[in-house]
Amino acid sequence: MIRTIKWLSVVSSIGMVFILLGGALVTKTGSEDGCGNSWPLCHGQLFPTDVSPELLIEYSHRLVSTVIGATILLLVVLAWIYLSHNREVKFLSAASLFFIIVQGLIGAAAVVWGQSDFVLALHFGISLISFATVFLLTLLIFEMDRKLDTRNLFIKKKDRIHLYALSVYTLVVVYTGALVRHVNANLVCGSWPFCSNENPFAFSDYNFHQWVQMSHRMLAGILFIWTLVIMVKMIKRYKAHRIVTFGFASAFLLITLQVLFGALIIFTQLNIWVSLFHAFFISLYFGIVSYFVLLASRSYRMEKAEQKESEYYVPVENEPKTKFS
Repeated sequence: MIRTIKWLSVVSSIGMVFILLGGALVTKTGSEDGCGNSWPLCHGQLFPTDVSPELLIEYSHRLVSTVIGATILLLVVLAWIYLSHNREVKFLSAASLFFIIVQGLIGAAAVVWGQSDFVLALHFGISLISFATVFLLTLLIFEMDRKLDTRNLFIKKKDRIHLYALSVYTLVVVYTGALVRHVNANLVCGSWPFCSNENPFAFSDYNFHQWVQMSHRMLAGILFIWTLVIMVKMIKRYKAHRIVTFGFASAFLLITLQVLFGALIIFTQLNIWVSLFHAFFISLYFGIVSYFVLLASRSYRMEKAEQKESEYYVPVENEPKTKFS
């Protein structure tokens, strides 16, 4: 049964990536209204007769989301039955189911009632968290099968704070990126990295759309530098752990590609494949950062457990001192 659960977790994680990219494709191609204001059917039909490219993109996204949602539900049920002795598995199973439902409801609400661009931009962030919960559940299942070894890794408090802050900040960057798409600010700046390389500091001349675009670029640049700094520190401090070296090297590679493809969006005039890779790289990046947040939370619990034990420790009178005393 564990083998089945492992396969289900892998399929669910890959499926969540397709859901993320499918949602991005819907937005980038303007296919949000491909099925009108009907949900879950398309124009009130299970098999629509008047088929358009926008309808195919939107309806395909809904079908993939439905199939993967069912897969995740089965994964959650089996994980809860066979792996519930691990409280992290229980928590992530519940979180996976919760966020896939929230993700679907937000999408449905946008179709039926419509939402402002600022609310719609939240959808990709929720989808990203939903992907991260499924991805973490997958990694946990492989950990329990001893495919990943993190038993001796203890992350210090100052590094834990960095990781927590980095994960929250990444969501802020993702939100601004989604907002760029939803307010159609992708190509309002013809240059890169500045809005106009000929006059890079003409901030007073920016309109609303240019401010949205340049705010996202600035925040993404900070994320790139922050990732580089934390990668160097983490590899230096925890170089004995291959998971840290490989994980942060991968995270830095992904954020580098993210920045590169963000620039290529401008140079290629919003090429759809470039845009999808832009969404793909940040999704994987956030998954890796989320995993280190999980490892940091374990270190926190270990630290609290040791402190609690020390509170109850009563030294024996005339106890011989050890070399560690």
